[in-house]
Amino acid sequence: MKLSVIDTGYIKLDGGGMFGVVPKVMWEKLEQPDENNLCTWAMRCLLVETDGKKILIDTGLGDKQSAKFFSHFHPHGEATLVNSLAKQGLTKDDITDVFLTHLHFDHVGGALYYDGDRQVKPTFEQATHWSNQRHFDWAFTPNAREKASFLKENFVPLREQGILKMLEDRPYNELLPWLDGIEIAYAYGHTEAMMVPIIHKDGKRIVYCADLLPSPSHIGLPYVMGYDVQPLNTLVEKEWMLNNAVERGDILFFEHAKAIEACTVKRNEKGRIVLDKAGDLKDFIDLD
Repeated sequence: MKLSVIDTGYIKLDGGGMFGVVPKVMWEKLEQPDENNLCTWAMRCLLVETDGKKILIDTGLGDKQSAKFFSHFHPHGEATLVNSLAKQGLTKDDITDVFLTHLHFDHVGGALYYDGDRQVKPTFEQATHWSNQRHFDWAFTPNAREKASFLKENFVPLREQGILKMLEDRPYNELLPWLDGIEIAYAYGHTEAMMVPIIHKDGKRIVYCADLLPSPSHIGLPYVMGYDVQPLNTLVEKEWMLNNAVERGDILFFEHAKAIEACTVKRNEKGRIVLDKAGDLKDFIDLD
């Protein structure tokens, strides 16, 4: 199994939205906001090459939304999804599977693009895309709170073109075996039936945290995003994931942390789970 970190750039999001009920005087010690109270966040994907498959986990924001839409999120940075794959010697046609943790625009937007005739086309035409029916139905008929995050042009064409397959959903604490070396945990706090891949490599577990734990700044249990639809469920799911991480020595891989790709956690002298070591994913495991 080979792992590659795939960077797709950065966006800015409101600090209050990212930390919910935690007061700014506390969270700004962890994430420095700009003059508009916006903090910078990565859109970091992961490529897993195993058993002849090249599996891309999430796709970033993409570039097909309007200038007005992008003005709310300030996308920036030199990295793009396609260019980051090219640095790994890969083209779009090399990708066999695209695993979508959930269908919010900053996770699925790069899966489709507009061609020269303004027709929506799959970025990875040769790939099978993976979601689950429970989450797809939730995204297709969104609640008012999430409506701006579920943009049908980001995922409905995948179904229409027959390249989207559905996995079975599970309770948050019951893993779904998917492929050899990859299991899936489900989370219901951030959005309905978000999928969290757990990758087994060299005797270690790499947890692709998605939006259950966007960054190390969210390790503290009360640090739950204001965007979460069921924040009390997020508390339970985070505690379960972090307890497992302490007991098993899991490597937590962050999709949104600006500068930190991965970390491990430990219990401090008060019994709280805190950051242990942080760095690039390659600092924790041999990627090849």
